[in-house]
Amino acid sequence: MYKNILQSIQGIEIYPLISMMIFLGLFISVIVWYFRADKHHLQQMAEMPLDRTETGDSSTITLN
Repeated sequence: MYKNILQSIQGIEIYPLISMMIFLGLFISVIVWYFRADKHHLQQMAEMPLDRTETGDSSTITLN
């Protein structure tokens, strides 16, 4: 049923190609950004969840 509906739409064959180009463009952009990014900054961002300091009313917790 769906095959018949999709076959009746004019120009439908271009949509998978456009979707693949958008995906590849985004994927390549992320790869290029990763290799050009500052490694120190990436390491600092990776350690951020483990190196947190919480301040409350009565205590300070430091995880190292």
